[in-house]
Amino acid sequence: MAEPATVEIAPQATENNLEKVQKLAGRPPWGLRWRSSYWFTTFTVGLGIATDLLVYTIIIPVMPFHLQTLGYSRVSALSGWLLFAYSAGLVLSTIPIAVFSESYSMRRTPLIIGLVILLGSQVMLMEAPIYAVMCIARVLQGVGSSMVWVVGLALLCDVTPEVLIGRQLGIAMGGLSAGTLIGPPVGGALYSHFGYRGPFVFGMASTFLDLIARLLLIERKDALKWGVDPKKANNGATEETHDSERVTIQPSQSADGLQETKNENNDVSEHSKHFDSLQAAETSLSEKPQQKPASLLIVIVRLAKSSRALIAFIITFVYGVVFTSQEPSLPLHLQNVWGLDAGKVGLIFLAAVVPTLFSAPITGWYADKKGSEWVTFICLLLALPWWVVVIIRGPLALFTVAFAVETFFTSGVISPLTAELAAIARELEGVGYAHVYGAFNIAYGIGSAVGPIIGGQVYDNVKHGWTALCLLAAGMLAGSLVLAFYYTGADPLARRLARSLKREK
Repeated sequence: MAEPATVEIAPQATENNLEKVQKLAGRPPWGLRWRSSYWFTTFTVGLGIATDLLVYTIIIPVMPFHLQTLGYSRVSALSGWLLFAYSAGLVLSTIPIAVFSESYSMRRTPLIIGLVILLGSQVMLMEAPIYAVMCIARVLQGVGSSMVWVVGLALLCDVTPEVLIGRQLGIAMGGLSAGTLIGPPVGGALYSHFGYRGPFVFGMASTFLDLIARLLLIERKDALKWGVDPKKANNGATEETHDSERVTIQPSQSADGLQETKNENNDVSEHSKHFDSLQAAETSLSEKPQQKPASLLIVIVRLAKSSRALIAFIITFVYGVVFTSQEPSLPLHLQNVWGLDAGKVGLIFLAAVVPTLFSAPITGWYADKKGSEWVTFICLLLALPWWVVVIIRGPLALFTVAFAVETFFTSGVISPLTAELAAIARELEGVGYAHVYGAFNIAYGIGSAVGPIIGGQVYDNVKHGWTALCLLAAGMLAGSLVLAFYYTGADPLARRLARSLKREK
């Protein structure tokens, strides 16, 4: 007579552990896997960046006319100070946001608070009766926008596998180009057809859609509680088959007996696996030792001692200056040389913005493959000659193509720079993603604040102002090229070249 089947159950599947699983488990959130995945996070952060740029740019063609309607003079200067107020709010709020996010390991809540502030600031600006209230609204708008640039990028790095960070950051940065592309033409069209409130209603509707995405988002630390790690390639906790989870039977055992044994063990096995997944989540959390975030002063000192971090911030500052310095001068240059009106100037801007939709994802992907040092150097090198070509007063087609190529390569440095900062955050003890992206936000905010002032002053007060402005930008980019060659990346190109020459000798 055949002996009964022997069933060996893993220690985790004991009755006490089953009760522990049930207490820990509860009911998982709806759509846990896709709501915590790095692809949904990339979409949400990209949408947030696009919304930020749309809200920022949609009023650019509107405010001068509205200020005239309110009876103000010198509206060009007043519009410039409104742009400056936005940058001031962005810069001033960055440090407290970064410190708060890292100190409390919190991402989703600040993102939601930022959108609420952004919505309120749009209502305030839409209904502002005087210029002073407009300035306050723009400062608040900068505060709301800084959330996505600091906390959003940090959240994306939290959930994305390290080998894919450059690509995902590049895709999210596509939102910058999308918002810039949509904002001005939509703002002008809505203002023409529906009046001053039209662009703001559109901006608030876009912000509301962004809010829905942020509300659906689930942070990695919350997903890990359910055994789901979005940072894993399979977007789930590792489930292993334990040797002790096996059923041993004699060959003579009947099929009915085997099925009965399996059924009895089925629930136990499932609970055991879920318990294992919870343990895997805890292990994943402890892959990198959890350290108390460093104080703000220590973070500043550590970033200041890192040549990689300093050079990344300097190049970010240069990017902000050279791009925004063209904004007040380009329309006047196109009008003086080719006699273009506002509508045709807008088309030239579109020709420059469209290529940037592709440059950020491409350079982010390439940074993952070859390293940020290569793609940063290549983009700066290929951008340089086109800043000189746009000086030529030849056919308009030549200027348009040169301007588009210049913008493509110059904007391509942002994705590898953000990937570089993510790598720096992983290396420096006590420094988190929100810290480095906070510093990135400050560098870009200061650059974008002083850029228009430099551009306007140089164009108005220097003979051949456009030529001087383009050569100044080319010089700053050339300096950035040298710095990137010596300091960008874990293994900078200068160090590689030195090793190669040493081997040849």
